[in-house]
Amino acid sequence: MPKVFCVANQKGGVGKTTTTVNLAAGLAQVGQRVLVIDLDPQGNATMGSGIDKRKLELSVYDVLLESASIAEAKQHSGKGGYDVLGANRELAGAEVELVGLERRSERLASALAAVEADYDFVLIDCPPSLSLLTLNGLCSAHGVIVPMQCEYFALEGLTDLVNTIKQVHANLNPKLQIIGLLRVMFDPRITLQQQVSEQLKSHFGDKVFDAVIPRNVRLAEAPSYGQPGVVFDPNARGAQAYVAFAEEMVGRAARLAS
Repeated sequence: MPKVFCVANQKGGVGKTTTTVNLAAGLAQVGQRVLVIDLDPQGNATMGSGIDKRKLELSVYDVLLESASIAEAKQHSGKGGYDVLGANRELAGAEVELVGLERRSERLASALAAVEADYDFVLIDCPPSLSLLTLNGLCSAHGVIVPMQCEYFALEGLTDLVNTIKQVHANLNPKLQIIGLLRVMFDPRITLQQQVSEQLKSHFGDKVFDAVIPRNVRLAEAPSYGQPGVVFDPNARGAQAYVAFAEEMVGRAARLAS
């Protein structure tokens, strides 16, 4: 049975998609079978995996409306080495269509049950809002990976996210928990970032991942080439940090399973 993790933060622009595709590629490099589910109508995780969202015949939209299975709709990212359940603008309409349907927040979980023997990890890239799409992700997951910048406003947003996770845990998905906080776009030369990083470690303890992702131009360039940064420039500091994070995730997932 795979470990299913949402990559979520209600604040936009914190590197959720970058984290999803690079963690997926890093996990694939260390021998894990990985499925990425793009739950953001912008489809950035799809494009960043080298798959053209404009040419998708089937997408996560069809899976949520139960007109296709994950096995039918997934595509393989040859560059990343993992499978992708892609998204495009159609997914924005699913929000409205799901409202009146039964089991509206559990549709992704039901679809995943059919492919659970095929993967070691499922990573869900959530949109930056608490929508029915995000809720489907949270109801499917064992835990949440929270990428965050070490800035003051990021701490404010984290409080909201923790409260959301508690509500979903209490009412919809009792296995949901925070797996860990990943410090991204980190610049050790900035005193404020060091201070916020220390605050996170003192407050959340071992919930803060050891891996730290530095601010890195090569990671930012990679999506325009349709590749995860881990593949685009394996020698870049950011790419090496994500591979280290992938190795840490394998260890943490093994401890969760025991």
